[in-house]
Amino acid sequence: MDNTVTWFEVATGDPEGAQRFYGGLFGWTFADGDGGGPMDYRMIGYAGGGEPAGGLFNTKGEFPDHAVFHVQVADVEETCARTEALGGKVITKVVGDGPGTDFAYLQDTSGSLFGIFHRR
Repeated sequence: MDNTVTWFEVATGDPEGAQRFYGGLFGWTFADGDGGGPMDYRMIGYAGGGEPAGGLFNTKGEFPDHAVFHVQVADVEETCARTEALGGKVITKVVGDGPGTDFAYLQDTSGSLFGIFHRR
């Protein structure tokens, strides 16, 4: 599944409003995704989807509202390097050495934001 859009995220300071909007528009369902932790992250499900393929992130007003797609890649570091070589920018990069997910937010050459990730 590398180099495929496999996740999307809606980030908003009004998660209840976003749930009403997207739920009403597309029939999406929402479930707690952070296990009751400090981050308000909700998993998005939709008709015909086996597993959640998206998330709703409560920015709590700390980040601009946005919707972004995420591409699964084989190597976040290498993809960040290729992004810069092609004229894009690395905005945020989180790469760890334990179990979890490496990810980065990137900008393409026109300034559009997108994400990449790799599950370790």
